[in-house]
Amino acid sequence: MNDNKKLTLAVIFGGASSEHDISCISAKGIVSNIDYDKYNVVLLGITKDGRWFIFNDNIELLPEDKWLNSKSLVPAYISPDSSVHGIVTAKGDIIKLDCVFPVLHGKNGEDGTIQGLLQLAQIPYVGCDATSSGVCMDKAVANAVADAFGINQAKWCAFTQYDFNKNRQECIDTAVNKLGFPIFVKPANAGSSVGITKAHDVPELIDAVNVAFKEDKKAVLEEFIDGHEVECAVLGNEEPIAAEVGEIKAAAEFYDFDAKYNNPASELCIPAEIGEEKRNEVKAQAVRAYKALGCEGMSRVDFFVRNSDGAVLLNEINTIPGQTPISMYPKLFEAAGVPYKELIDRLIGCALSRGGKF
Repeated sequence: MNDNKKLTLAVIFGGASSEHDISCISAKGIVSNIDYDKYNVVLLGITKDGRWFIFNDNIELLPEDKWLNSKSLVPAYISPDSSVHGIVTAKGDIIKLDCVFPVLHGKNGEDGTIQGLLQLAQIPYVGCDATSSGVCMDKAVANAVADAFGINQAKWCAFTQYDFNKNRQECIDTAVNKLGFPIFVKPANAGSSVGITKAHDVPELIDAVNVAFKEDKKAVLEEFIDGHEVECAVLGNEEPIAAEVGEIKAAAEFYDFDAKYNNPASELCIPAEIGEEKRNEVKAQAVRAYKALGCEGMSRVDFFVRNSDGAVLLNEINTIPGQTPISMYPKLFEAAGVPYKELIDRLIGCALSRGGKF
C-alpha cells in the first residue's frame, strides 16, 4: 500500500492528569501493535502542565516521560478550526488528520474535554463522544443515569466539598444510615482507582472523604460488596459486542492504583472464575450499561458479582481503558479471538464510521 493511500492517525498521550504516566505506557502499547501498512502515525504528547508537542523518536522513550528529553519535539496543537482538520505546528505547518486516537486516561482526556475539541475540529476519533465521556467520568452522574435505567449497582450517595464543609454531620449520618460500614469513598472525577479509600468507622470516613476531595470537589460513597470484581470489554457503536469477562484478584485489600499498576501480585484471571452462565449475564449487562450511558467505540465495563446471591452489580465504566501490556481491555479481546492489531483496526473503524460531525 502506498503512503498516499494510508490514513494519517494522531495518537495523543500523556496529559495533565494523575494518570499521565500510565497514558504514556498505553500509547507505547498501541503504537507497538498498530498496522503501519494502513496508517501514518503522528505522536502528539501533552506534558503534565498542559504543553503539546509532536514527538518523532524511539517509542521506547515514552515511559517515565523520557520522551520529553527528545530533540525531536516540536510544539504543536490540534486546531479547533474545522477547515484545518488537523495539527498546527509552531513552524506554521499543518498536518491533516484522518483520525485521532486519544489515549488520555483520567482528567483532561477521559472526561469529554479532548473529545469536545475534536468535535469542534470535526475530526473522527476513537472512543466515546464528549457527552458520554463526561457522564461516565463523573461517578455520581453515571450512578444516577444507571439508576434511571434500572441497572443494578451498589447502594451509593454523593456530596460536594462545599456541602460537606457546611453540613458535615448531616453528610456523615446520611452515608452511614444508607450504606453501613465499611464504605468505599471515591472522588467523583478521577481515574484508575486514584484517591479511593475503604473506611471502617466514622473517623476513617472523614479522613477518606478528605482524601477524595484532594482529587475532586465531589465525593461518591458506596456500600461494600463482598464478591468477585469482574471486567468486560465492549466494542462498537450502534451494535456493540462484549468480549470475554475477566476477574481481578487484588494484591491489596482492594484494587487501588498501586495494586493495579505497581504490585505484581495482583492477578488477572481470564476468563473470570465464575460460571459460564454468570459470565454471559455480565456480558449482557455490560452491553446494556454501555448503551444506557451513550458509549461508542470502546469502554471497559466493571461489575461486582455478589457472593451471597450472585447479583451482577455495575461498578463503573472506563471509557479510555488502559492499553498497557497488563491491561484487561486488549487481553479480554485477545481471549475472544481478536488480536491486538485487529482490535486497534476495529476501534479506528468505529471512529471512521461515526465520522467527524456530531
